[in-house]
Amino acid sequence: MNDVLAKIVDRTRARLAADPIDVDAVRRAAHDVASRRVPHAFAAALATGDVPRVIAEIKSASPSAGSIVENPDVETIARDYKRGGAAALSVVTEPEFFRGAHAWLARASEAASLPVIMKDFIVEPAQLYAGVAAGASAILLLASLLDGTAIRTFIALLDEFGVDALVEVHDDAELDRAIDGGARLIGVNNRDLRDFHVDLGTSERLATRIPANVIRVAESGIKVRQDVDRLAAAGFRAFLVGESLLRQDDRAAAVRALVGGES
Repeated sequence: MNDVLAKIVDRTRARLAADPIDVDAVRRAAHDVASRRVPHAFAAALATGDVPRVIAEIKSASPSAGSIVENPDVETIARDYKRGGAAALSVVTEPEFFRGAHAWLARASEAASLPVIMKDFIVEPAQLYAGVAAGASAILLLASLLDGTAIRTFIALLDEFGVDALVEVHDDAELDRAIDGGARLIGVNNRDLRDFHVDLGTSERLATRIPANVIRVAESGIKVRQDVDRLAAAGFRAFLVGESLLRQDDRAAAVRALVGGES
């Protein structure tokens, strides 16, 4: 684990220790939320329809980019993404390094009527219950933090609520853990978390080892339709795009350019 990731995880564990999640309460709330929506809506949104399926991200900042959007208008951004043709939304909820919030999940989902994945640094089951209760249709699991057994356990826990798990990998060892854990959605992050260098070739290389029945999601470094076409040729049908969309004046047009090749 690199220094930046280790620092984020340490701070996450410290917050959980200082302010423990009431597991019973959030589990009850998660069941209530899950009972009122279509199960596995996130996976269905990526598996159906024409390629490409864009997952458009909402975040305020990141360790690599610094501030991106101060106090983002979550509802407006979500609606813009929907108008542009996004298949789903991604919301970064980590509060310290990414300046996110759990409340953004329901706000984004309700504004756009699209499934939303929660991106955070999951280290314990209570975070999963809290994410489902907050409105997540899917939750990101980092293979850099979890072994195959933990991934399998967390996927089974989310299945109880009809919530999908997107297992993110960066290299062969992490991909092995995702496959061992039974991941049905695998995201390849093209950003090297050690030095933040981005290489779309990471997705192309790892794609050859991802099982055919797994939904493939390419993440990071996707800016133009040519990037989408390049990765689609490697077998990816979904593309998680954040910073390059958030910095546009017309976010709907930016999504549309990725989806349909038009501005």
